[in-house]
Amino acid sequence: MADGTTFHADPDVLTATAQGRLRTIIERLERLEEDKQAVMADMKEVFAEAKGEGYDVKILRKVIRIRKQDKAKRQEEEAILDLYLSALGEV
Repeated sequence: MADGTTFHADPDVLTATAQGRLRTIIERLERLEEDKQAVMADMKEVFAEAKGEGYDVKILRKVIRIRKQDKAKRQEEEAILDLYLSALGEV
């Protein structure tokens, strides 16, 4: 440690109940991480399928992102974007 003391990892610092709870939490997180990896692999497969059918994957990702947004918030952002682009002579 910074002050010269050392930390000794002693499992007896945690009660048996706390150790069991810690193990349960870690194991749940590990399972969720495995599930996350499986979902990511499935999504990659679906995007590859869509690309194979001629869809633009970048646009599909954008559509998904837009559909997650609140409609009013999205309309407000689009209005501001249009305003900025108009001000720059891009529209």
